[in-house]
Amino acid sequence: MKALIQRVHCASVTVDEHCVGSIEQGVLAYIGLGPDDTLQTAQRMIDKILTYRIFENDDDPAKYGKLDKNIQQVGGGLLLVSQFTLMAKTDKGRRPDFGGAMPPHAAQVLFAQLVEYAKTQHSTVATGQFGADMQIESINDGPINFLLDIN
Repeated sequence: MKALIQRVHCASVTVDEHCVGSIEQGVLAYIGLGPDDTLQTAQRMIDKILTYRIFENDDDPAKYGKLDKNIQQVGGGLLLVSQFTLMAKTDKGRRPDFGGAMPPHAAQVLFAQLVEYAKTQHSTVATGQFGADMQIESINDGPINFLLDIN
């Protein structure tokens, strides 16, 4: 499982000209699911995203400007977007190979479980729409982006 996380001032997902999910300050997380991923893998990824320190600590002068706080400590939102293209193999040729992605039906089930788990762990969770043609708008903060990998 991979997650591309971005620290954002705000982010939203639109499908067919309707906003289906949005957050203010927080983390926009694109989630890629592999064929061997499980609910336990998904839970570990959510736990990592929620505790990953990508926000500055402005409260402690000794840590001013350091990335020392996580999304929960700053009360930020979490926007989860399923993104199978993160699992593409790109080491050969000039066309991505998506054989490393979980099949769509299984991915839809696991992504729904990942979202439900996230909602039990964090108060502000929004999502895109699985399998839809989504338009995503975000104002990146920093920019601060990290690619997380859980096996």
